Amino acid sequence: MTADQLQEIEEKYDPELRFRDLLRPVAILAGAVLFLLSVYHYYTAGFGIPQAVVHRGLHMAVTLFLVFLSFSAFGRSEIARGPLAFLGLPLGDWVLAFAGAIAALYVPWIYDQLAFRVGNPLPVDIIMGTILIVVLLEAVRRSMGWPLPVIACLFIAYAYFGRYMPGIFVHPGASWSNIVNHLYLTSQGIYGTALGVIATYVFHFVLFGVMATRIGLGQLFIDLASALAGRYAGGPAKVSVLSSALLGSISGSSIANTVTTGALTIPAMIRVGYPRHFSAAVEAASSTGGQITPPVMGAVAFLMIEYLGLPLTTILTAALVPAFMHFFGVLVQVHLEARRLGLRGLHPSELPNAWKVFKAGWLSVAPLLVLIAVLLSGRTPFAAAFWSITVSIGVLIIQEVTARGLVDGLKGTAHGIYEGFVLGAKQSLSVTAAAALVGVVIGVVTLTGVGFKIAYMVTGLAAGWAESVYGVLGFLPFEVMSVANWTLLFTLLLTAVVCVLMGCGIPTTANYIIMVAVAAPILGLLGVQDIVAHFFVFYYGVLADVTPPVALAAYAAAGIANANAFNAGNTAFRLSMGKALVPFVFAFQPALLLVTDNFTWTAFALAAGGAVLGIWSLSSAITGWLFAPLWRIERLALVIAAILLVAPNLAATLIGVAIVAPIAARQLIAGKSATV
Repeated sequence: MTADQLQEIEEKYDPELRFRDLLRPVAILAGAVLFLLSVYHYYTAGFGIPQAVVHRGLHMAVTLFLVFLSFSAFGRSEIARGPLAFLGLPLGDWVLAFAGAIAALYVPWIYDQLAFRVGNPLPVDIIMGTILIVVLLEAVRRSMGWPLPVIACLFIAYAYFGRYMPGIFVHPGASWSNIVNHLYLTSQGIYGTALGVIATYVFHFVLFGVMATRIGLGQLFIDLASALAGRYAGGPAKVSVLSSALLGSISGSSIANTVTTGALTIPAMIRVGYPRHFSAAVEAASSTGGQITPPVMGAVAFLMIEYLGLPLTTILTAALVPAFMHFFGVLVQVHLEARRLGLRGLHPSELPNAWKVFKAGWLSVAPLLVLIAVLLSGRTPFAAAFWSITVSIGVLIIQEVTARGLVDGLKGTAHGIYEGFVLGAKQSLSVTAAAALVGVVIGVVTLTGVGFKIAYMVTGLAAGWAESVYGVLGFLPFEVMSVANWTLLFTLLLTAVVCVLMGCGIPTTANYIIMVAVAAPILGLLGVQDIVAHFFVFYYGVLADVTPPVALAAYAAAGIANANAFNAGNTAFRLSMGKALVPFVFAFQPALLLVTDNFTWTAFALAAGGAVLGIWSLSSAITGWLFAPLWRIERLALVIAAILLVAPNLAATLIGVAIVAPIAARQLIAGKSATV
């Protein structure tokens, strides 16, 4: 499959990359502005940012201008012609581009007067705020689709028509003037934390990921994974898991990760005998895990810094074990499937040599090592991004000059920096627009208090279910869980369902921000630690990328494999059961996150051991294979054992072990007999 075909697949399934064709003058203008936007952020990462509102407003203004140049209104890439077009773009797009930029810059312009305007806005403030809200809705619709704008409109309608709402959702309602005042002129809305994190942290790490990939770090990861894992049973699938984990450490996009690694691993999986839909599913499930893999973790790690007030090193430490558990769960199912189908690994002649690969590409690892070193030193994340981007540029110079000579090498370096900076800025456009629009949702939540109303309703419903289940299980000789833990379990289940449903229509970052505002208070009422609640909603938001009916990563992989997209999505969800199980483990046993209150290594060992055995049991039950084919009753027993193994009760865990042990013993004997 050619690079153009892979790009076409990525654009088909990722609306954030559906850029339209531009006439040369507009393409030059857009390229120059994109490049300057990256230069601005590169400079501010190293030498400090201006006042927060100014920085956020400038970033949003340039982004909105570029969105209307880069994305067409209805997904068509044709050049516009006729009296209602200028330089190949509809006049309406030029109007929206400049209107959005001006409205975004208006608040920084009047910043010195805001203290006297908040709560008592002038008519011009309302007009400018209304323009910005409308432009943001259209910008996000173009770059990401309808779901998030529809959600934002529903929240605005709720704020306005509050007096007509039923039951606990009723509130006095707010006038349009008050709504715009809160969303536009305060730090609780559009110019709030979400936009600030994108402008201050995320852009820099997107740029780092692009530059690191340009110098060959992504390809090095793929080649090393092939050399290390390709020879074992079902080798290409294991290469997919390992390479996606490595590439995910610098890439925040599950679809981009899927296409990049899938171009190599999916055909190889099909070649050794994996079904097409399973090959696509393995790549999708593995690539989606990249969003939860340190040190980048997409954008969410940096949002957690702001929301939780914790250093980045703490966030990354908490993410280590759950990320391992996800890839472990996928790897176990891949291994069992390979054994069940009797699949071979790759022949040594099909594999690269690990030493030769590392010797040829070791220099490309330098930016990642610098990134980790600066983060561990305690310096700011944007300082780490600045130095890692700088080292990437240095490596690019060395590579180009070594390969092409001094003069041509410097020309190649300049071209590489320009292309990398333009692509980095392009990839940030959609997420910036989405973050600003999510500020509208968050603003309505703080204006109306609807988050706590939802929390009260959900916990009340979960408590009723918990009482019923606890009564039904009263005949058991031991207590599986207390009423409080049953209440927490049902609350987590309801929260997980909402996270997945929300994630089917909006990107992970936006989903996380909304769910933190709406769902995190629910878990907080039940005594769940903040960091645990944040990780829970984050993980289930990520799971939406492989959950039908809108499993974008799985559909992209299916496009490469020429497989049925829905079957690929269902299988990818099945392969991600480890990711689905682990959040419940750390919700009940927070020691799994390593940095929670009252952490002990004993508690961690019990939680991690139960999670590993539970994931293996669930994977075996789903696959129908352990060391030999499983009986149906054994598969059912292993599902029950998996649940008991992650329960916050030592007696339940021991019963889970007691269920698994005889099944494993019989399977081991059956497997040896089959081999003989």
